[in-house]
Amino acid sequence: MQELPEIAGYKAGDVLVLAGELFGRGYANGLVDEAKRLGMTVIGTTVGRRDADGSLRPLNSDELAESEALLGGKIINVPLEAGFDMEAVNGHAPVTEQLKKARPDDWNSITFAEGFIEQARAAGTARFRAALALVAKEIEGLLPAGANVLFAHTMAGGIPRVRVFMPLLNRVFKGTGDKYLSSGDFWNSQLGRLCDVSFNEVTADTLRYLLEETVALRERISANGGRVRYVAYGYHGTEVLVNGEYRWQSYTPYVQGLAKMRLEDIAAEATSKGVEATVFNCPEIQTNSSALFLGVEISLYPLLTAIRREAGADASRQLFERCQAMLKEGESIDKLLERANSYLSSPILSAIVDYDSWPQHNTLEQAELMLAASAELMGMHADQKQLVCAELSRVVFLSTGRLMLHASWNPVAPVLWLNHGIIARLVAGDRGRDILEA
Repeated sequence: MQELPEIAGYKAGDVLVLAGELFGRGYANGLVDEAKRLGMTVIGTTVGRRDADGSLRPLNSDELAESEALLGGKIINVPLEAGFDMEAVNGHAPVTEQLKKARPDDWNSITFAEGFIEQARAAGTARFRAALALVAKEIEGLLPAGANVLFAHTMAGGIPRVRVFMPLLNRVFKGTGDKYLSSGDFWNSQLGRLCDVSFNEVTADTLRYLLEETVALRERISANGGRVRYVAYGYHGTEVLVNGEYRWQSYTPYVQGLAKMRLEDIAAEATSKGVEATVFNCPEIQTNSSALFLGVEISLYPLLTAIRREAGADASRQLFERCQAMLKEGESIDKLLERANSYLSSPILSAIVDYDSWPQHNTLEQAELMLAASAELMGMHADQKQLVCAELSRVVFLSTGRLMLHASWNPVAPVLWLNHGIIARLVAGDRGRDILEA
C-alpha cells in the first residue's frame, strides 16, 4: 500500500464479524476499534473451551459475559476451535495423548502411524466446518436488512497443545550455544511436519473454510443490496527504515511463513472468482502470543524514525517523550534507534534474509546476534513491563486496523503490505493523528 485508502462507506447498521476469538490486546483490536468508531456493530466468535476430559464445549455464562465485555459486542457461542491435535481417529489416540510422555531429547525420533496426521486433520476440518456452518446461520439472523458485512479472519497459530513442544521451540527461537536448535532440522522432523500441517490448517485453510461456508450468506447479503468483504492478517516481512532507506526485512526463523503464503494464495484464488478477500501483511508487533519469538520486536523500533520523518519533530514529540520516559537514566531514544539500526543492517542478516526464498531458517550466528541485540535493547528500559516496543505495537495495531477497514471497501489487490511508511503517513495526517496522541 503506497497511498492511504479512500474513506470507506461503512456506517451504523453495518457489521464487522470476527472469525476468531479476541484475547487481550493485539492486531484485531485495531479493527474492532475502527469499526466502532464508524458506528458499526461488532459480532464475535469463540474457540470454545476444553473440559478436563478433553471435550469441546461452548462458553459458560461467566465466560461468555467476560468475553462479550472484552469485545464490546455479541459473541456467537458456537465453538470454532481450529486444528486437529485433540482428534482421535481410527483407533488412534489424539496427538495430545500420543505425545503426552514424549521427551524433548527424543524429538528427532518421534513418529506417527502412516496416514494418522492426514486422518486427524480431516476430522478436525469436518468438525470446524460444521461449527462454521452453524455460525453462519446465526449471523444471518443478526443482520439488519441491507447491511454491509466485513468478515475478519483472525485465526493464526497451530502449535499442538503438548508439553514437549515448548522446550523445543524455546531452543529454536531463543537458543544459543549448546541450547541452540536449528529450525531447519526441527522442521524436517516428524514433529516439525506435524507443526507445518497444523499451521496450514489453523492459519491458512480456515480462511478457505470461512469463504466456502458463507457462500449462501454472502449471496443473500448481496441480493439485499449489501457488500460482503473478507480481510485476513498476514505476515511476509516488513519494510522498515534501515540506514535512512525503507528496506524489506523479516524475523528469522518465521516457520509459520509457509502457512502465511498459503493464506495469500487463498485470498488470490477467491479474488479471481469475484469474491473480495484481502490479506494484509502487517508489521511485527509484540503481544503475549509473540513472546516466544524473542527478537521479533527489534524491527519495531525504526517506526519511531519513520513517524518523525513523515509527521515532523513537533507532531511526533509526545510519542518520543513517552518512549524516552520508559528508558533508564542515561539511555536515549537516539542510542536505542542506533542499536536497532546496527542490528537490522548487519551483514549477517543481509546474507540470510532473502525475499524470493522466504522464510529462511536460522543459523547459530544469526540467532546469537539477534538474541544479544534484543537483550541489549530490552536492557535499556527502566521497567520490563513498560517497553517502547509495546507503545509502538499499540500504534501499529490501531493503524493497521484503520487501514484494513477502509481499504476493504474497494480492495485493490488480494495481498497488501502495510509497511512502516504507510503507517507513518497515516499517523502524520488528520486521519490518524489521534493514534499518536492517544
